[in-house]
Amino acid sequence: MRRQASVISVLLTEKTRRMMLNDTAIAELNALGDVRWPAGVTIDASDVDRLLQGATACLTGWGTPPFDAAARQRHPQLALVAHSAGSVRTLIPARLFDDGLRVSHAASKIAASVAEFVVAEALLAMRGIHRLHHRLRNGGEWLDVRAAVPQRLLGARTVGIVGAGYVGRAVMRLLVPFGCRVLVIDPYLDETEAAALGVVSAALDDALAESDVISLHAPVLPETRRMIGARELALLRPGALFINTARAELVDEAALLDEIRSGRIEAALDVFDNEPLPPDSPFRDPKLANVTISPHAAGHTEEAHFAQGQAMVEEIGRLLRREPLHHEVTRAMLDRMA
Repeated sequence: MRRQASVISVLLTEKTRRMMLNDTAIAELNALGDVRWPAGVTIDASDVDRLLQGATACLTGWGTPPFDAAARQRHPQLALVAHSAGSVRTLIPARLFDDGLRVSHAASKIAASVAEFVVAEALLAMRGIHRLHHRLRNGGEWLDVRAAVPQRLLGARTVGIVGAGYVGRAVMRLLVPFGCRVLVIDPYLDETEAAALGVVSAALDDALAESDVISLHAPVLPETRRMIGARELALLRPGALFINTARAELVDEAALLDEIRSGRIEAALDVFDNEPLPPDSPFRDPKLANVTISPHAAGHTEEAHFAQGQAMVEEIGRLLRREPLHHEVTRAMLDRMA
């Protein structure tokens, strides 16, 4: 008798499907079992319940509605949520982990994109490439422009990394070869592991005071929410670069704006309390030449998106073949993740 194919539910909006799944991934997914696709452009809670009927695994991502705590009771056969994005805290309640639902995510595939973005911001600030460009474009004299924009070598700088998760470690791997002195603030990183990574474990205040560049990569937890306020920002060296590609909730935004307006530090910001950033946001003020802003874009590259989708299709395949998962999020990990 022919074995019945496993049911796999795709809980992705049309936009996310196009971003995450190329033809190869779709073909591999279809080869794994009976794949159910959403009928519409978007997905709501009723679509989720309908598509999960009888499903062994599902593929989720940006735009997937959050699961409720009783989802496993309604769908006891569901064994895996393969999340093609990073954070699962707002998608999967802890209760579902306790009920035996397994969860994987693609955070490690996003890390490379964010890390490159962070290094690009650091290089841009150290070399002032954008300032050189605008001054020349606006008619500045050749040697006057060069003299007006200080040039600093990233490899000669001290860089503080707040958070040693997937992204923080990816940033470390890119920075260490430059020759930077890298200070890492993470209570879960011990000195032995730090040494193996080529970095130095440090306290937050010490790193803020000693670093030429500070980059945030911590998850938003009760103990990290608004961890950077006026007191912490005052510890930064004059001319220091403050980068946030993690979460706006880590920072007191009003205090940061005051510090930027003072002209004492530079900033590169990819995340904000209000997103999309309102047209009248003070961060959009063209007079704030010491801040670079971007629309929560650090993790978004075409290659990373397809790698995220591919990784989760492969993870579903491992589940169905009863092989070890490569990207599983455990209940113990959940409490310290973004």
